[in-house]
Amino acid sequence: MKIWRHLCIDMQCMFIEQTPWHVPWMSRTLDPIAEVAGRFPERTIFTRFIPPSRSDLMPGKWRDYYKKWEMMTTGRLPADSMLLVAPLRRLVPPGRIFDKLTYSPWTDGHLHRILVRENVDTLVISGGETDVCVLAAVLGAIELGYGIIILKDAVCSGDDDGHEAALTLLERRFSVQSNMMSVQEFLSAC
Repeated sequence: MKIWRHLCIDMQCMFIEQTPWHVPWMSRTLDPIAEVAGRFPERTIFTRFIPPSRSDLMPGKWRDYYKKWEMMTTGRLPADSMLLVAPLRRLVPPGRIFDKLTYSPWTDGHLHRILVRENVDTLVISGGETDVCVLAAVLGAIELGYGIIILKDAVCSGDDDGHEAALTLLERRFSVQSNMMSVQEFLSAC
């Protein structure tokens, strides 16, 4: 591990609170994530999934997606739903926030350009959901050539089977580019 950043995916109020997108066991990953981010806030980048204000503002199938989830658009949600959960919010700054409109943080190229300028070659991944936004972040990072460490006890999903399938996929099919570790294993190696 040379130059690394902790990429914490979408630990936001709208996922931890009782909304249609509630991730029931996100609260169980909060302490391990806060431990990593709290030790290395200057190396932590928090992504936030920011829905549009209306479904018709999105292209293609995203429009259909937000027609289904209209109640989860920023036009309908309280503004504080987009915030990071409280224990993580206090770490910014020096931690940074990167907002994204899709599952992947790589779509517009901005995050990659920042990491290239900082000579980052490894990403330590935490957050939610394992089988959606975390998976998109990991696969995109692999495509861009980053080494990946997935903190297996610091990722979560609203679908246990999807969570397990995503971790199994990443461990079996991307073992050259990615590594699974517990938070304690990672912290002991730092």
